Amino acid sequence: MKKKLIAIVGPTAVGKTKLSIEIAKHYNGEIISGDSMQIYKGMDIGTAKVTKDEMKNIPHYMINIKRPDESFSVADFKQHVDHYIEIIAAKNKLPILVGGSGLYVQAALYNYNFTAYQRNNELVKKLNKEIELNGIHSLYERLKKVDPQQAKKIHPNNYRRVVRALEIYETTGKRMSEYQQQQSGKSPYDYKIIGLEMDREKLYDRINKRVDDMIEKGLVEEAYRLYSHGYAKEQSMQAIGYKEFLPYFKNEISLTEAIATLKQNSRRYAKRQYTWFRNKMDVSWYDVSSVSIDEKLRNILDDLAGFIQS
Repeated sequence: MKKKLIAIVGPTAVGKTKLSIEIAKHYNGEIISGDSMQIYKGMDIGTAKVTKDEMKNIPHYMINIKRPDESFSVADFKQHVDHYIEIIAAKNKLPILVGGSGLYVQAALYNYNFTAYQRNNELVKKLNKEIELNGIHSLYERLKKVDPQQAKKIHPNNYRRVVRALEIYETTGKRMSEYQQQQSGKSPYDYKIIGLEMDREKLYDRINKRVDDMIEKGLVEEAYRLYSHGYAKEQSMQAIGYKEFLPYFKNEISLTEAIATLKQNSRRYAKRQYTWFRNKMDVSWYDVSSVSIDEKLRNILDDLAGFIQS
């Protein structure tokens, strides 16, 4: 029988962490972070990592496992998640995957094959050298020509994914977008996806307030600490919550401008998260616009009962 797995998804600041804790307490579960940035040590406030008090003694996995200068791919993420699901299931507990990183959650749920061809290390070195000499722009423009569909999914500053997509194309002659479309889409797990949604204006207000709270908790100091340790050019520092402060640290913009940009980027990211989960996953949505997570919890627990007992 396939192992059961619950995934909790939704936009930033909607209440996924709180819900996951309550479900874990009720159904004897343990939690795996499905956030692509919470894996990094020292990036706590900006990634909204669950605190020790918030955990309520529920074991959490995939948090603080890498330094900010270490690489970590979607394939690495899936491998780790599969491993932790095995560990949790072996204890007769329920694995609960929680996060807003759509590609990572999707990769964990479905039986994607990331090892269909050998890595071309020489080509990767060559492409990285081009970035050092000429910047990322020329490579990104090359990707737009050979695989425009994939280029739309990748931020121009995400050099690792740009290099990866070009490596696949130049090594195999097949576009990465084609490669992804040919994945089976079958899951090794018996899963159910719970999604939290909220009225857009209310969500945006929560996002703005969360940013203000992060600033009060020391986000600027956290970002500067990473910057001063030489991580500015690392992919981890391109995350929302950190990249917005880099121009401020270089005296190119004011702190007020950096915070305003962070709020704007966070709102835009929330919109992209909604689009991803609605278009690519079979999600059972629960609207928490007018009620609290606690008030919606009973409804969600009742709906999960049949799935868990089946």
